[in-house]
Amino acid sequence: MTLAIGLMSGTSIDGIDAAALETDGVGVVMPHGALTLPYEPVLRERIRSVLGGRGDLVVVEAQLTEAHARAVEMLISRYGLQGASLIGFHGHTVLHRPWERRTWQIGDGALLARLTGLDVVNDFRSADVASGGQGAPFVPLFHRAMAAGLERPLAIVNIGGVANVTWLGRNDDDILAFDTGPGNALLDDWALRHLGRPVDDNGALARGGAVDERHVAVFLAHPFFAALPPKSLDRDDFARFVPRHLSPADGAATLAAMTVAGIAAARRHFPQPVARWLVTGGGRRNPVLMAMLAARLDAPVAAVETAGWDGDALEAQAFAYLAVRSVKGLPLSLPQTTGVAMPMTGGRLHRARGA
Repeated sequence: MTLAIGLMSGTSIDGIDAAALETDGVGVVMPHGALTLPYEPVLRERIRSVLGGRGDLVVVEAQLTEAHARAVEMLISRYGLQGASLIGFHGHTVLHRPWERRTWQIGDGALLARLTGLDVVNDFRSADVASGGQGAPFVPLFHRAMAAGLERPLAIVNIGGVANVTWLGRNDDDILAFDTGPGNALLDDWALRHLGRPVDDNGALARGGAVDERHVAVFLAHPFFAALPPKSLDRDDFARFVPRHLSPADGAATLAAMTVAGIAAARRHFPQPVARWLVTGGGRRNPVLMAMLAARLDAPVAAVETAGWDGDALEAQAFAYLAVRSVKGLPLSLPQTTGVAMPMTGGRLHRARGA
């Protein structure tokens, strides 16, 4: 058993989720505390400036890594985790183009190992993409471990910057995962533009607007939705569908409806209908999104907390779990989750000793 710390910042530019997990990297999963460290506004804008792989990446990567080291220090101090020995460091995605066999998560694993004194695994996705996989989603194996004992078929939707779904059938080998479309990224950017805040708190802006159904229909005609999974997206792949012709409130409502429409469209690819939808990621905190999902989907919809999970910590926990699997040489992705030709391990290990 390993006490590992997972760090996740992903595609949203909100902050760092840090979570500790004791696990064997297979079926034993015991959470040991979590926290979120919001980005300072200056760092948030510096990260935004390097999206797409442009700008002063070396400086921003170092600052990002230092912020993650502070999150580790805070987590260990708050929960007494001096026994932690490994960090799973996702880093921040600045570019994701699997069709070019490129994916890029900035974050200096060697520097983080030096700053924390703990071994670090990072660069989780590159081996999958280099072998022809989509490199995303990367949390389905953790979802499967967490869902042991829950009624299946089950769908777990993560609404982060990009939205993705894990479908779990009755047997452990029955698993499918793929990105469904935009998550919060376009809506967050819209809120920043019109409210000066990086999120539509409680869906207040969207709640006051009307959905442009015609715009949503044009969005759904994009070939991505009919394409067979596995499939994945960059946060900006649907940027041209931002409804700039609409008022702030109507635009927010329409962007929320687009996220929900993409998730609903995912059902056509499920081998069997699901008995339940569990929602994680920041989107579960948006009551407008959740109400739209409940109205659009054909099975009960609830936040993952109803299953006893911590939706704020889940993805960070996943990368703690995946770090342990990486060290053990176990697969991080499967043909059913990323389209890679065979089960694929990955990650780069940076030892703290001598780091």
